[in-house]
Amino acid sequence: MSISLCRGSESQNIHEGGYSPGKVAAGDVDSVEFPLNLEYLEAEFFLYGALGYGLDRAAPELVGGGPTPIGAKKAKLDSVIQEIILEFAYQEVGHIRAIKETVPGFPRPQLDLSARVFAQTIDAAFDTKLDPPFDPYANSVNYLLASYLIPYVGLTGYVGTNAGLQSQTAKRLVAGLLGVESGQDAVIRALLFERKSEKVKPYSYTVAEFTDFISTLRNKLGHTPVVDEGLVVDKRLGAEGLVKGNILAADKYSVAYARTPAQILRIVYSSGSESVPGGFYPHGGDGNIALSFLNYTKNY
Repeated sequence: MSISLCRGSESQNIHEGGYSPGKVAAGDVDSVEFPLNLEYLEAEFFLYGALGYGLDRAAPELVGGGPTPIGAKKAKLDSVIQEIILEFAYQEVGHIRAIKETVPGFPRPQLDLSARVFAQTIDAAFDTKLDPPFDPYANSVNYLLASYLIPYVGLTGYVGTNAGLQSQTAKRLVAGLLGVESGQDAVIRALLFERKSEKVKPYSYTVAEFTDFISTLRNKLGHTPVVDEGLVVDKRLGAEGLVKGNILAADKYSVAYARTPAQILRIVYSSGSESVPGGFYPHGGDGNIALSFLNYTKNY
């Protein structure tokens, strides 16, 4: 018995065991919609990095009239990283599609993916102004370090969201999204781990040091205890307190860390406040959860 891989109705059979969009409980809608903010960010960053263009060309039906990202461009990637990032890009397109076929969703928010925003984030992580400014699009290592900034924040959000969901459809969707986001983060971290002792040219810091400073910044911005760790940790923080390698960041039980929507916004806004937009979202995120924090500021 053969399986058809052609486009059209027959091709749908190969995904029969996958997620099927359906109705979710009213109380789940906002929680399922909120991650669209991160999925739009990831999709645009990966699409532009791999192809030099984003959703406006790759999947215009998903943008909902939202503005084109600021400053995104094609990265100078080697062939292996290019292929990996391209796969990630189309996975993120699928994530947006899955969410928007399950809940109403919202248009793509204004995103700023310019080298300037990444450079400012890295400067904040090191608490010094790097010279020359960090450029995420300059080469494969820089792009992987910039990618280190993004999927992990989203996956911790999915961990935090899942426990509060009511409907089976919402739980199935979030669990499925979490699985793929975790895989992406693991690939990024593994690729960086191979290079952990290399200097990030032209700076004096190693790849491992970059990840450590970035993770420390995210803990600080999120106002959380340690829920974010670099590639190399004190052995006491490693799996079972026995290893320094930290390809998969996790707690003392090797269980994934969780974040709330407010903690996520504090990080991606680069402001340390869920009510003060900035960073990758110059005008803030969208959806009822993100807007509730912005409206709170306007009202008080």
